[in-house]
Amino acid sequence: MEQTTNPPSPDEPQVAHRLDDGTARLTVTGELTESARRPLVRVLTDLLLTQPSPTRVRLELGAVEYMNSAGMAVLVQLQKLAAPRGIDVVLVDPAPAVVRPLQLSGLWHRFPIEGDARES
Repeated sequence: MEQTTNPPSPDEPQVAHRLDDGTARLTVTGELTESARRPLVRVLTDLLLTQPSPTRVRLELGAVEYMNSAGMAVLVQLQKLAAPRGIDVVLVDPAPAVVRPLQLSGLWHRFPIEGDARES
């Protein structure tokens, strides 16, 4: 079953998630900025504490309209939360608004990527 956070303001992103066969799928819609930290970290922490916890996290970023350095820090934080459990955080179909800042910062190679953006 998919669950969605309801952003209290239009500036906050919407985060939907579901757990399928050991894979956590988190979908971010809107802007990936500091305001995304709390809902994403909360969702991932809750999923990591479930039994059994996911073996893989897929971050679906195709609907992200904008990402700044705080958004990049959120991605790194999610990766650091999952790493001690041996869980990969995979970026799925990241929008150009995600791809370009990651490439310019050098963080692009830090994440496994799935989808069309791999060719960017």
